[in-house]
Amino acid sequence: MIARYTRPAMGRIWSDENKFRSWLTVETAASQVLARFGLVPQAAADAIRDRGNFTVDRINEIEAEVRHDVIAFTTTVAEHIADPEVSRWLHFGLTSTDVVDTAQALQLKAASDLIRAGILALAETLKNRAIEFKHTPIVGRTHGVHAEPTTFGLKLLIWYSEVLRNLTRFDTAAEDLRVGKLSGAVGTFGHLKPEHEEAICAELGLKPVAVATQIVQRDRHAAYIASLAILCSTLDKIATEIRHLQRTEVREVEEFFSEKQKGSSAMPHKRNPVTSEQISGLARVVRANAQVAFEDIALWHERDISHSSAERIILPDSTILADYLLAKTEQLIAKLLVYPARMLRNLESTGGLIFSGQLLLDLAAAGMSREDAYRLVQSHAMRAWKEYLVFRDEIARVPEITARLTPAQLVRAFDYHRQLANVDAIFTRVLK
Repeated sequence: MIARYTRPAMGRIWSDENKFRSWLTVETAASQVLARFGLVPQAAADAIRDRGNFTVDRINEIEAEVRHDVIAFTTTVAEHIADPEVSRWLHFGLTSTDVVDTAQALQLKAASDLIRAGILALAETLKNRAIEFKHTPIVGRTHGVHAEPTTFGLKLLIWYSEVLRNLTRFDTAAEDLRVGKLSGAVGTFGHLKPEHEEAICAELGLKPVAVATQIVQRDRHAAYIASLAILCSTLDKIATEIRHLQRTEVREVEEFFSEKQKGSSAMPHKRNPVTSEQISGLARVVRANAQVAFEDIALWHERDISHSSAERIILPDSTILADYLLAKTEQLIAKLLVYPARMLRNLESTGGLIFSGQLLLDLAAAGMSREDAYRLVQSHAMRAWKEYLVFRDEIARVPEITARLTPAQLVRAFDYHRQLANVDAIFTRVLK
């Protein structure tokens, strides 16, 4: 498995300590920039930078009285500065959401860096295992019923390709959220100027929004959570396929099962796909959070705070879950037990029924009308299905077929290598 970050790294981003530290980063950057513009004394800006600090307990204590988190925060920072002549320049020209939304962008940027690393790690593992099983035949299933041959490597390659599309969507959404706003209570720059906002955002590694109300508009956040929901739905898709392939009557793959692991309190033989089931279950939570993010787009006039309480849940939870599920899925794929012999056995279990489409085409190519060929092949296929006959043996005894196809042509009609001849070309197209 590729070495990568651990889940606590994501949790720390959303801790109260880091949230308020991000607020202080914005306040410090604003003071320094405004000092360069001559709006704040440089000595005061330097003192805010050097002496500004807080404790979460003190912020919580003040907030319990004033019922306003930003006021509790600025009061605590002012206490640490301990000089009214300096602290009066703290938060100069800003409104609460100037700080909160801009600082939240810093948190989301840090969270996005971890998620992006997780996507890349999963993609690399999928690619490596796809190449490993590029030519491992497995029966394809449509509607849960045997269809035509494919390879297990192609299944993995499809997941790899989809993960890359998720990366593109996620990068776009994350970049769209790498913005700050410091344009005041209704976005009109009533106290600062656009050039001040641009300079503060540049100091923080952000871009200024082109236009805002009191807040950054929440379509950006909705697109971000939606990208996580789609990403986690891909992980759910992978997990669901593995759950199906691990069923006892299929048993083509299996989650890694350690020596000391237990599958059931009552049945010692059980080896359950618990990781895949966990991935599927938690992906539902992220999808549900996307609906909340959509609801947060419509706010009253220049802002209300109905989105704020919801975001305190859905932003940490969705990023933490995406991070966690990426790690779980990568481990799942990296350690996945694959059984090629069982795959081949299942592929051949219907006695060649899965080659009915190829036989149909070969008969048509040999001069039989497609309609007649379909009726002929289907009638024998249904008989073989119902009576548990070996389809390829039954076909070899049908005069209408043997009159048109030689024994060698019949063998070729039931050769899965023929249908898998373009697998290399598909891999080249995806991995180019």
